[in-house]
Amino acid sequence: MKKFRDYLIVKSVGLYINLMSFLYPKYAFELAYRLFSSPRKGKIKPNKIPTTLQQAQAIQHNLTKHTIQTYIWKGNDEVVLLVHGWESNASRWKKLLKHLLKTGKTIIAIDGPAHGQSSGTEFNVPLYASFIDAIAVVYKPSILIGHSVGGNAITYYQKHYPHEIKKMVLLGAPSDFTIILKNYVALLSLNTKVYRFLKSYTQSRFEIAIDDFSAAQFIANSTLTGMIIHDQDDQVVLWEESQKIASAWPNAIWITTRGLGHSLHDTALYQQLVEFVNRP
Repeated sequence: MKKFRDYLIVKSVGLYINLMSFLYPKYAFELAYRLFSSPRKGKIKPNKIPTTLQQAQAIQHNLTKHTIQTYIWKGNDEVVLLVHGWESNASRWKKLLKHLLKTGKTIIAIDGPAHGQSSGTEFNVPLYASFIDAIAVVYKPSILIGHSVGGNAITYYQKHYPHEIKKMVLLGAPSDFTIILKNYVALLSLNTKVYRFLKSYTQSRFEIAIDDFSAAQFIANSTLTGMIIHDQDDQVVLWEESQKIASAWPNAIWITTRGLGHSLHDTALYQQLVEFVNRP
């Protein structure tokens, strides 16, 4: 019953935007983009910090008008930076942290824009990459691990910012922005007029052709050592997205799993990941 109710709400919103696109197009387009870029969940209230994050040193950093929340588990001088995905926060790393902490490295997890305890109401990959860069300048991580859109963000970061990272791990990461946009349009059953606006607005705002907004292109011919992990049963980001990235990244190990879904929580898999992180 709840799924059917949610379905009706989503389709009703799409119908409303489609109608407004003919009557009040400016309003309709702004609403469509706002819904596309505004996470509905993933924030953390100050009085409800997950236990995992309470065990870390919480430090906030400023970036122009934004506040970036970080959580630090202090270890040696080698730093691993964890970058979560859409409608999530730093606590999503709870299960992996148990394994990573055994490496003795310093582990840092951040809350993305409009997520966790970081500021903002809008989320997009270029903004997320600027968050990553601000933290990288301070802590100089040598290894980046990103889940879902967080994986897309770290490929964007390594392409557009100076960096000294050695390794990257992508977990269930999408490649093409066009896929993300089309999924949103299909979810709300938005009309062609709204889709064209979203496409052109994104292209003009971020000064990148929509077809070039791709993790596969960001990482193409990179000399970084990498690991790509994706599940064939992932219903959020299709497995074929990892295939695109793997084809473009010659120095990456590509691991396909089955039955783990988008979360990819699995002890044996995490042990493989830790072995990769520890490898010289």
